[in-house]
Amino acid sequence: AYNFGLLNYPDDHPAMDEQDSFYLSDDVLLRTHSTAVQVRILREQRPPVRCIYGGRVHRREQVTLRHSHTFHQVDGLLVDEGVTFADLKGTLDAFFKEMFGPQTQMRFRADFFPFTEPSADFSFTCFECHGAGCRLCTGSGWIEFGGCGMVHPNILRHVGLDTERYTGWAFGFGVDRLAMRRYGVGDIRLWVENDMRFLTGV
Repeated sequence: AYNFGLLNYPDDHPAMDEQDSFYLSDDVLLRTHSTAVQVRILREQRPPVRCIYGGRVHRREQVTLRHSHTFHQVDGLLVDEGVTFADLKGTLDAFFKEMFGPQTQMRFRADFFPFTEPSADFSFTCFECHGAGCRLCTGSGWIEFGGCGMVHPNILRHVGLDTERYTGWAFGFGVDRLAMRRYGVGDIRLWVENDMRFLTGV
């Protein structure tokens, strides 16, 4: 329920295909996103709500230079009166400029997530080629870091909040990709392959 139903995923909706999961039984699965914590927080706290949370997540993904079936995700959530998409964009821009420097370029593109509306993905210029296009960014010059958007009104209604009074934003991104950029690592698989040359810095 917390992973899909309470996050505005209708039963058998095609959006669940992107979250193809590791099921342990018919109704137990390894969580696919840390967004599953969002409803728990909103059930326990009344606005204003400002929090960061995260953990390990699992998806049935094809493993590539920048995709893995197991990774670590961090989510941010803000719910209060008068919250706008501009607040979300400004927060992410300020955070990543502090993390990677004032020259950091970020791109937002419209996307779809059942739990946010409107939704967007956010990307940064590739840290291997600096936007020129390479194998890591598949020639685009950009690396997608995560998704974000305004908390869907249905989520707020699920937890008993007045959608005429309260709005909110949420974002989520993979810590593994953040570490890749921070430390100049060009292959996400290196974090989990136990290659001693990599682990010892040889």
